[in-house]
Amino acid sequence: MTGLETSAVTWGGTELSYTIRRSARREKTIAVTVDPAGSILVVAPERVGTDRLDTIVGRKAEWIVRRIRRAESHGPLLSPREFVSGESVRYLGRHYRLKVDAGETGSAKLRGGWLHVPAPGGSEDAARVRAGLVSWFRRRAAERLPERIEAWRAKAGVPMPRIKVVSQAKRWGSCDQAGTVRLNWRIIQAPMRLVDYVVVHELVHLRHRGHGRDYWQAVGRVMPDYERRRRDLRERGAFLVW
Repeated sequence: MTGLETSAVTWGGTELSYTIRRSARREKTIAVTVDPAGSILVVAPERVGTDRLDTIVGRKAEWIVRRIRRAESHGPLLSPREFVSGESVRYLGRHYRLKVDAGETGSAKLRGGWLHVPAPGGSEDAARVRAGLVSWFRRRAAERLPERIEAWRAKAGVPMPRIKVVSQAKRWGSCDQAGTVRLNWRIIQAPMRLVDYVVVHELVHLRHRGHGRDYWQAVGRVMPDYERRRRDLRERGAFLVW
């Protein structure tokens, strides 16, 4: 596999910029995908010219624009991740491009608009790429989430709790009677205002068990616009689980 390329076509006044990923495994077929962030990826054989790819993207432009609009409105369209160069990843609400560094070792690093993930076993090893991504996000979560706990705990009227960064497919956070707050590393992909909602949600639980009226009134005193943040997280949440 060679390095990344980009190109663009114009359709009805809309510029469709896309990333090209060359694959030695493909002989003839060309795949065009739009990920949940609205980014366009074209996977093509190594010898197919950019002019040919521009033509194909132009032919599929109407379909691409529909997918992009659905992604922008946080619609239900989800595509499975392949963990390949060119895919879009989120960190604190901003979109970055994944760059798989085949044959390299070490830890993932954010440089400019790219999140570089070493792949010692080769760039086609999706499992290793995913593991590198998860490790990077967990480290960022371990750094940033305690900061947000500290920023909100006084408003919530609770002491600094013990914090654990965990992996949960269906919960953003939880807490126990011993005063330990567990936060899902995946939330660090969301904008900070949604990270803060999850933090406040769990901090208030240290004083109010369950989700009764007293609980939500307490959340509202700490974060008056929590309902909007809660609604936004529900709309975006499916895009953060992989």
